[in-house]
Amino acid sequence: MLAPMNDITEPGSPDVTAGITAPLSLHSERVHPDWIDYNGHMNLAYYMLAFDHATDAFFDFLGLGVNYMKARAGSTFTLEAHITYDRELMLDAPLRVETQLLAHDSRRLHYMHFMYHAEEGYLASTNELISLHVSMETRRSAAMPDDVQARLGAVAAAHAALPRPEQAGRVISIVR
Repeated sequence: MLAPMNDITEPGSPDVTAGITAPLSLHSERVHPDWIDYNGHMNLAYYMLAFDHATDAFFDFLGLGVNYMKARAGSTFTLEAHITYDRELMLDAPLRVETQLLAHDSRRLHYMHFMYHAEEGYLASTNELISLHVSMETRRSAAMPDDVQARLGAVAAAHAALPRPEQAGRVISIVR
């Protein structure tokens, strides 16, 4: 697993490009017994939970995790989320989540998670999100600090060569 950037504001902090891959592979876990529904597969609510764990890992990697919130009174709030369910997952299936940064500005992040069966390699689900950086003191949007924006810029540069995912920006509809 790649090292998080929780301390990038410390003197002698690591280079903002350290550990960046395209895409990022920051989270893995297994399907828990209580995640299985009456259809015998992973319930839709737990896909969001697993993706939330991947978001926590992504934000830790960027330097926006819980340590950031405690030290700098800033956090992120999810503005929008979209999940696709591509193939079912069963009890104890190993999951691997890859993350791609699609866009960002000084206050917002647009990113996508891809959940794979870690042994069989198939895509099980995707999760597209937009998050907003917030001052926890005012509970209003605020620009991210320069060091975090530099880290995001480095990730964006590494991810620029990745193709735009076909699932990104999809509209839910029966009619095509």
